[in-house]
Amino acid sequence: MVTRFVEALYDDWMQAFEGVRLLHAETTPFQKLEVFETARFGTMMALDGVVQTTTADEFVYHEMIVHPAMVAHGAAKSVLIVGGGDGGCLRELLKHPVERIVMAEIDAAVVEASKRFLPSLSAAFDDPRVAVEIGDGLAYVRDTAERFDVIIVDSTDPEGPGEALFTEAFYADCARILNPRGVVVTQSGVPFRQPRGLTLSYRRLASAFSDVTFSVCAVPTYVGGLMALGWASNDASLRRLGVESIRTIVQSRGLATRYYTPEVHLAAFALPGYIQELLV
Repeated sequence: MVTRFVEALYDDWMQAFEGVRLLHAETTPFQKLEVFETARFGTMMALDGVVQTTTADEFVYHEMIVHPAMVAHGAAKSVLIVGGGDGGCLRELLKHPVERIVMAEIDAAVVEASKRFLPSLSAAFDDPRVAVEIGDGLAYVRDTAERFDVIIVDSTDPEGPGEALFTEAFYADCARILNPRGVVVTQSGVPFRQPRGLTLSYRRLASAFSDVTFSVCAVPTYVGGLMALGWASNDASLRRLGVESIRTIVQSRGLATRYYTPEVHLAAFALPGYIQELLV
């Protein structure tokens, strides 16, 4: 059936997709999950009426939430993803010489739907270096005895159901399980429309880490302007790499990317004034 999908993220601002075809719909124990085929954006997954990923523009988000941290660290072997059930972060992480990736995803249905409908993202689930833990990511971070070089929080927005992953307690647990020189990267919403979420994320990250900032990227279907990605570490030198040092690492790893470049890596941390004003 061909129909229209209207995103439910904001009450006063509509993003609509015309002529979409519903491929799959189910109500999981946690949320409403839908998969659509669209004319412009390829296959699209939505959760509770909010666009999560599309095969046309997902590369922007997944490359930028992964590669700056992995390149800056330079020697990350163990990575934790909190969320990330579509598999896009896994795909990008496996472009680096990692030894172990744990993905703590609360909703098994997201993983299964991605395997079925989003093979360009989900093929990485078959890699032997990947361990999928279905369950509450908050509890996993709180209880695990493992340690990680990089933690990626690929969650829903910082306001609403995902807000539990943006608390001081959660960030303190992340700091506890992070190896020296480690980095935490967090999905932090669209500051123009979600300014409170960015400010709260900044304050709470700063309670657990000494070097906290954000990078930005432009993802067309994440409407409202630039998307922010939180960056937290106790090693400020990780953000001082020059473009040639970044380029050397990128070339040595043969990174195949469509958005991320050494120049974009550096430029992404240059925040517009309206975002800087929220870091208080």
